[in-house]
Amino acid sequence: MGGKLIVFEGVEGCGKTSQMQLCSEWLESLGVSVVVTREPGGTELGVHLRRLLLEKSSAQGEPVAEVTELLLYAADRSQHVEQELKPNLAAGKYILCDRYTDSTIAYQGYGRGLNMSLINQLNNIATGSLESDLTIWLDVDVEVGLARKLSDKVGLDRIEQEAIAFHRRVQKGYAELAASYPSRIVRVDGSLSKEAVQELIQEILRVHLHLAR
Repeated sequence: MGGKLIVFEGVEGCGKTSQMQLCSEWLESLGVSVVVTREPGGTELGVHLRRLLLEKSSAQGEPVAEVTELLLYAADRSQHVEQELKPNLAAGKYILCDRYTDSTIAYQGYGRGLNMSLINQLNNIATGSLESDLTIWLDVDVEVGLARKLSDKVGLDRIEQEAIAFHRRVQKGYAELAASYPSRIVRVDGSLSKEAVQELIQEILRVHLHLAR
């Protein structure tokens, strides 16, 4: 069995963490070797980069510039691809990854308004052109997702604290990406119950990855 890269995407509070855990347990019950990882923060270096990216401000109390943010995400991704994704795919494992290149397009491209050609170039450099085999887009209204995050009572990170207009631009980015790459990105209604969402995800994986029933 060859390795597969399965990415989970969506706006804040869409339910990626819960669905990835349920999906991992289901795949393991089928005898599949699974690795669960995330961006940013899927490597030791990435943990430090995640802190810089998601805390309210940098260690010096200065805001992270938008292009700096983009470059930090690219650095995290480059390390992640080389250290985690490529070796585990070569070993035939199924990787469940919380965010990948589409996040950069949605957040830094649509959300921040940064140059899309630059983003695509950096994504290609960081990934060595490694694409997901399948991307699950958990689609929820941004207000619903942010309300979920607020109910967690763990505090909002730097990205989650952005204005609602930013999050709506990100959501638009995901919608346009899904329309542009229908064979790779599959939309799932993330407003459904946790159990219903998981059933949909399992059926999608069965069809796209030819898994046993």
